[in-house]
Amino acid sequence: MPTELTVLPLPDLASCCSPATGGRIDDAAAEALARMFKALADPNRVKLLSLIAAAEGQEACACDLTAPVGLAQPTISHHMKVLTEAGLVSREQRGKWAYFSLVPGVLESLAEALAPRP
Repeated sequence: MPTELTVLPLPDLASCCSPATGGRIDDAAAEALARMFKALADPNRVKLLSLIAAAEGQEACACDLTAPVGLAQPTISHHMKVLTEAGLVSREQRGKWAYFSLVPGVLESLAEALAPRP
């Protein structure tokens, strides 16, 4: 049976390591961050996320992602599903095609979660 993933709201990820908590992260935030970083552990998914981030409006059609990465459409769909389930991108169906966009603030939140605290 598939496991339903819950993505924490972005402010919770950013505040998990605030100076007030002494740089400690709670279990839920650690699991959410690990899920995101695990999704980024594949070079093809990093490339796909980079393509979306560089696209106009930080949005790309699945049809435009196959050629630059050199993967077949079913493989792209698999990778995009992983990125979507991790909360890094959102998916919108427009007719025949799926369009993917970055979740606002998610990359900044990931970077902030790893930033050293004074």
